[in-house]
Amino acid sequence: MCLIALALQQHPDWPIILIGNRDEFHARASSAASPWEDAPEILGGRDLDAGGTWLAVAPAAGRLGVVTNVREPMPPADALSRGLLVRDYLMGMQSADMYAKGLQAASYRPFNLLLLDDADAIYVTNRPAPQTQRLPVGLYGLSNGALDAPWPKTRQLKTRLASWLAGDATNLEPLFAALSDETRAADADLPDTGVGLERERFVAPAFIRSESYGTRAQTVVRIAADGRGELVERSFGPNGAEFGETRLSFRASPCR
Repeated sequence: MCLIALALQQHPDWPIILIGNRDEFHARASSAASPWEDAPEILGGRDLDAGGTWLAVAPAAGRLGVVTNVREPMPPADALSRGLLVRDYLMGMQSADMYAKGLQAASYRPFNLLLLDDADAIYVTNRPAPQTQRLPVGLYGLSNGALDAPWPKTRQLKTRLASWLAGDATNLEPLFAALSDETRAADADLPDTGVGLERERFVAPAFIRSESYGTRAQTVVRIAADGRGELVERSFGPNGAEFGETRLSFRASPCR
C-alpha cells in the first residue's frame, strides 16, 4: 500500500478499520484479494513477482498486516522485497510483538509495516533507522514517509475517516470516495523526499492515474468486536480503468 488510515478502537461497532490504496506499476503481476492457494487461511492480494503481499488478513489467527514503501531517490536494488514482511508474518506463528522484535529490518527495501493481532498493533520501519512502536488506541495515517507524517493526502484521508466514524459508519462509499480523491496539494505543501518536484506532484493525490503507474487497488478492512470481519477491494488498471470489486467476509479472533 502507499496510503493508509487506521482507526483503533474509534468506533463502538468496528474497533479495527483500515482503509488504503496500493500504488504500483501496472506491469507488475499481481492477483486480486482472495484466499491464497498455498495458504487458504490467508485472505488478500498477492504480488506474483516476489510472492509477498501489500495487505492481507489471517482471520483464524486474528492477524492483519499491511506494508508501504518509504520513498527514496535511490532505494537499494539488492534488498529483500518488502511484501515478504506481511507474508511471513501471516504464515508464521509469532505474535505481532514477537515478529517485530525478531525482524532483520535492514535486510529489506525501505518500508513501513503495520502488524495487528488480537493483543497489539505494532508499527515497524527501517527508515531512517530500524524502529518499532506499539500503537495505543487512536487514528493513524501512513504513506511513504514516517507514521503520521503531515503529508496533505495523509492528513486528508485521516480527516475523512474521522468524519465517517462520526456518522452512521455503515455505508462504505464515503471511504472509497476518499481513496479516490485526485486533488493535488499546492507545491508549498508537498513533502521533499528527494525525488524532484515533478514526481512529488505526480504522487501527491490519494488516487494516482497514469498509463504505466498508479493506484491499482483500494481496500477497506473492518473487524467487529465479536470477530466478524469484511475485506472489500476495488481493482484498477492503466489510467484508472475499473477492474471490479471483491468482497470477502470472515470470522476473526475477537478484538481486544
